[in-house]
Amino acid sequence: MRVAVRRIGNSLGVILPKATLDAWGVAEGDELELTERSLHPRTRGGFSHQELDQLRWSISLAVIRHCTPREIRAKSVANLHKWKQQGAWVSAFEEWQEIINSNDDGRLYAAMLGRDEDSIRLRQSMPYVGLLPQTELRKLYEEAGS
Repeated sequence: MRVAVRRIGNSLGVILPKATLDAWGVAEGDELELTERSLHPRTRGGFSHQELDQLRWSISLAVIRHCTPREIRAKSVANLHKWKQQGAWVSAFEEWQEIINSNDDGRLYAAMLGRDEDSIRLRQSMPYVGLLPQTELRKLYEEAGS
């Protein structure tokens, strides 16, 4: 994804999309790591692939508990549209689009919570980011890190 460098007061800066901040689990006041070649959330010791999928699964479960299928679909459609406009489209988004457009709640929940390889792969590109309050998302990250 590309972001533009903009003037902010007497400095230059970038505005990060909310979806990126949500995916990183960071909010206003949190710190990011800046190197000569990248900007990313501070490392928290890192997660194994299994721990990372468990975190994504926990986030998906929290979204299901917090939102109706209609709300999940609406946010997902909005995010997918925005990401396509920004040129940040990956093949998993086409699969999500098909699941969302099917209006089959069971199929949606299966993709969000399934333990099969396809569900695990799809959760790596969750289009329903931005539905949870930052406090709840931060709590899930903290639980996963402990």
